[in-house]
Amino acid sequence: MQEIEQAILRRIRGSGSGWCFTPADFADLGGTSAVWTALHRLTQRGVIRRLARGLYDFPETHPVLGTLSPDAEAVAQAVARSRQIRIQPTGAYAANLLGLSEQVPARIVFLTDGAPRRIRIGNREIVLRRTTPRNMATAGRISGTVIQALRYIGKERLTPAHRRTLARRLSAADKRELFKDRLNAPGWMRPLLAELGGKGEAHA
Repeated sequence: MQEIEQAILRRIRGSGSGWCFTPADFADLGGTSAVWTALHRLTQRGVIRRLARGLYDFPETHPVLGTLSPDAEAVAQAVARSRQIRIQPTGAYAANLLGLSEQVPARIVFLTDGAPRRIRIGNREIVLRRTTPRNMATAGRISGTVIQALRYIGKERLTPAHRRTLARRLSAADKRELFKDRLNAPGWMRPLLAELGGKGEAHA
């Protein structure tokens, strides 16, 4: 048991502060019961933090702020790995990730092709919402986050400042990806994605 605990601890520390994980991340190190027991012991010792049932993190600390809240993306990725599903940031959270909005939502939503789940951590709620295959076509790519962010902002509220922010924030590779994935976006977005990709789209 102690060997499994030490092996788990080495993997946690090797992944760095802020890493979120589930027992599934250690399935190769021992049986289910042994892994759960080891995680329980590490939690009791204060080495790791239990966020929800079967969900933990290796807390990141700040010299002034102390122990920080877990990163929403890291939490969602841990759940996605354990369930072998895909996730895609959406709504206000996607817009915030790209610098298109300063709003940091208390309710952070990810689209998924797996079962839905809600996780409450402090005053934040992380929601995995099942969606259609079309919405997941660009999951895990920057183009997916851009499409979801623009969907949240909406055609009528999209400003030149939003366009400039995207042009500045996205790398050349990101822009090429946007152009390639533009057909997965609603029709009104396609000219903008083509423009960002460095190519006009006269017949969008």
